[in-house]
Formats: sequence, structure tokens, C-alpha cells
Amino acid sequence: MKAFYEFGSQLLLVDLAPSGQGKNYRLLVGEKAVDVEVLQAKDGQLDLSINGKHVIAYVSADGRKRWVTVHGQTFLLTKASGARKSSSQHTAGELTAPMPGQVRAVNVREGEAVTKGQTLLLLEAMKMEIRVQAPRDGVVKKLFVQQGQTVEREQTLIEIGDTL
Repeated sequence: MKAFYEFGSQLLLVDLAPSGQGKNYRLLVGEKAVDVEVLQAKDGQLDLSINGKHVIAYVSADGRKRWVTVHGQTFLLTKASGARKSSSQHTAGELTAPMPGQVRAVNVREGEAVTKGQTLLLLEAMKMEIRVQAPRDGVVKKLFVQQGQTVEREQTLIEIGDTL
């Protein structure tokens, strides 16, 4: 997931990408990269291992604003709407989440050929099942999510390239 956030007067690119198995991620904030493992997540509390150190973070959100509290210090991050891509600017084969939700199933692998209308992913959002289908014939160029992952609206899920 890539998103721009305003922090004070700074505009930061935050990129969170799955890394390996389970709940391991590579987090890039601006120029700084860290390895993150989600040990437990519930009710706005995240128990994390960041570069091998245990950290408890509290997160709350209201629209575009995110409050993150770590070690007693609270940071306000505001999602920068002008800096992100609009849906019309996504590349032709890039499929994005229509709303926030959770990835319930990933039915394809990178490099796999797909046909128009084939269900690639299943999302659950607001107790509804959303089928993300291939818009055309092609090949899965890149998977950006994995089963169980929570996604945000307009987050890139999968990229379909031309068949070889």
C-alpha cells in the first residue's frame, strides 16, 4: 500500500508491502525503511516487532486523519488527497480496492495467465463479498496483497500485464 501523508509541514510517502510469509512487512516512510511484523492487532492496538524490537502502537482514524501513539507520543498524519493517483490515472492493468476491506482469498499467482471476467481476489467489506475480476485477458504481473490483509479504498491490489 502506498499513500502520501502530511505530517506537520512535510509530505511523506508511506509504502507498506508484504515481506515473506505471515504478517511480515517492509515499511518505507520517506527515506527510512524498517522491517515490521504484526504480532497482534485488535481494537486499535498493534503489537509489533520493528527491526526486532517490541513496540505497542495505538491507531485511530477519522476520515483522512490518522492518530498514531507510540511510547506515549501521538503523531497526527493526514492523508494527502492531492498527491495520490485518481482512479483515472492508474495504469490500465492496475486493479484497486473499491472500498476499505479485508482480502478473503487470492485466487491467482504472479506469472499466471488470466482471462477477462476471471475472479482474481475476494474482498470482504461491510459484510459484503466483492469479487475483483480481470478486466481483460493477460498475465498477473504483480500481486500487492495477500490473504487476510486489510486494504484501503483505491489501494492497488494487483497488476495485469499483456500476455507473453
